[in-house]
Amino acid sequence: MFKWTSLLIPPTTVLIVNLVGIVAGVSYAINSGYQSWGPLFETMEAITEGVSNLNVSEPKKNRIQVSNTKKSLFFYVNLAKRFMQQYNEVELSALGMAIATGVTVAEILKNNGLAVEKKIRTLTVDMRDDPGARPIPKAKIEIVLGKTENFDELMATEAEQREYGGDMEEQQQN
Repeated sequence: MFKWTSLLIPPTTVLIVNLVGIVAGVSYAINSGYQSWGPLFETMEAITEGVSNLNVSEPKKNRIQVSNTKKSLFFYVNLAKRFMQQYNEVELSALGMAIATGVTVAEILKNNGLAVEKKIRTLTVDMRDDPGARPIPKAKIEIVLGKTENFDELMATEAEQREYGGDMEEQQQN
């Protein structure tokens, strides 16, 4: 499904400007005669090649943006497990005070033998409270985790324990 975001504005603008340029070039070539068609087609070929090489990347489907206020720690742990099952790796992204939560989630997954670190990236991003406000630098961390070799086995064991634990509770109630 296609989702419109503000990140699409620059490539869309480039596309529209190029289309206007093509229309203007064709109009000029029609008015100027046969000798101007050669340069027009060369220019159109270059524009077409440039537009086809535009890379509009979609947001990563395996990225979790960690917050320290909205969800519990184990919500992110369980979500990361599901993402690793589906995509084989997960990227935890956290800003400012949420960095500690992101690192803790990664450490829980690593200590339980479910994940290995693939990449850790730290950076500073400029954030604005209001559109006209001065940018405020905030720390950001991106942690990419991959499945361990025995990830699927550990997840199956965990699922069995949950199922077995549920059976135990039913027996105790009876």
